[in-house]
Amino acid sequence: MSQILTTLHTVATDPNWHTLAGPVPGVTPSIPDDVNKPVQTILNWTAGLGLAGAVLGGLLGWAAVAVGHNSERAALAARGKQAILWSLFGAGGIGVTAALVGTFYNMTK
Repeated sequence: MSQILTTLHTVATDPNWHTLAGPVPGVTPSIPDDVNKPVQTILNWTAGLGLAGAVLGGLLGWAAVAVGHNSERAALAARGKQAILWSLFGAGGIGVTAALVGTFYNMTK
């Protein structure tokens, strides 16, 4: 254990360590446009289709609640309420995931 601490102390007190740990001078990380545009298109289509599916699921859930309550079918109304909740969770998950992927993907710019 003391050898690990000694090595860490040596690395931390080395005056040249900051040059080893720092970024390479004159190099800016970037993603080529040939890669960036298709990936952004795929992400946008995926998020758009997922959100459209969540909206459709929510509308069908509301329809199931309305039919279930009006026809006194409690099971149908309960399933409709579950569909509404899952549509909201799905839309939130898609939105958060798309935002996170986009944010991490664009950090190199």
